[in-house]
Amino acid sequence: MKIIPAIDIIEGKCVRLSKGDYSTKKIYNENPVEVAKEFESFGIRFLHLVDLDGAKSKHIVNQKVLEDIAGATSLHIDFGGGLKTKEDIETAFSSGAQQITLGSIAVQDPEFCFGMIEKYGTEKIILGADCDNRKIKTSGWQEESDKDIIDFILQYQNKGIQNAICTDIAKDGMLEGPSTGLYIEILYKTAIQLTASGGISGIKDVYKMKDIGCSGTIIGKAIYEGKISLQQLQNFIENA
Repeated sequence: MKIIPAIDIIEGKCVRLSKGDYSTKKIYNENPVEVAKEFESFGIRFLHLVDLDGAKSKHIVNQKVLEDIAGATSLHIDFGGGLKTKEDIETAFSSGAQQITLGSIAVQDPEFCFGMIEKYGTEKIILGADCDNRKIKTSGWQEESDKDIIDFILQYQNKGIQNAICTDIAKDGMLEGPSTGLYIEILYKTAIQLTASGGISGIKDVYKMKDIGCSGTIIGKAIYEGKISLQQLQNFIENA
């Protein structure tokens, strides 16, 4: 199982939110490159980089941070937030992303996303399936759709998508444990490679996500608040 730390960006700084609420913003580091380099120094190979300004403004904003991290590390970067057009997606890839996550646009314009899957291939595109009470939310989690999480994933699985990141928004940033039951249901009802995101509170939750069959786990606030140490994550990676 991949260990994937998250760096969320607002105004070029490394921040975390609770339940996607921008008013809960807490700045953890003003230099995201330093954070990424520290992750890499502990044997971490993957990074989930989210442009929260982009998610809110509906176009890519913090590509410079992506460029800087890609230039300073060899991390495999998955980038998301505000990717709404061909130009945004091209910018993300040319700035150093190895993969991109399509979330809001996957709800709002499926045909566009199907075209991007065909153009870039299923290895390059991750489905962002972020939900609250099972309903997919969009636009930086500010807007709710009528799409059920399982139906949404199956729609894209049928178009070849192999990887999805699922965040149960009610759990995100709360340090109260992940939405294990929902993830088990997704793994049972779909054939998707699932990356769990949201709610990780300690290293025991990481092992739990591995045990239920997740292909990756995104960890954010638990790292920044010292609930999980980078040494623990390095041990997990080495033992795996």
